[in-house]
Amino acid sequence: VQLQASGGGLVQAGGSLRLSCAASGRTFSSYSTGWFRQPPGKEPEFVAGIKWSSGRTHYADSVKGRFTISRDNAKNTVYLQMNSLKPEDTAVYHCAAASSGYYGNSVSPYDFWGQGTLVTVSS
Repeated sequence: VQLQASGGGLVQAGGSLRLSCAASGRTFSSYSTGWFRQPPGKEPEFVAGIKWSSGRTHYADSVKGRFTISRDNAKNTVYLQMNSLKPEDTAVYHCAAASSGYYGNSVSPYDFWGQGTLVTVSS
């Protein structure tokens, strides 16, 4: 199982970006996917999760109303639409998948991790 994250970049505060996480190696019909981020010098933190089979979602309070996680089953891809970006959203963003179906905010249940994509929000 491989996860490939993309879509990061430099954006001004108030702008938008869409991150993609493409999964390969097997069908993710029973997996869930989460996005985590790691700001410079800080611990990783949960951003959003989606249960692959049902589409149910879960968000960190800091991004509710601004970020939207979604998935395209046919493309085995999960997206993170980020609007109204703030400088404090600056971080390396990672996608992760859980074979158990877990889509919450703990790191340990996620079995597979992709490389990060850097998001920088300037003020």
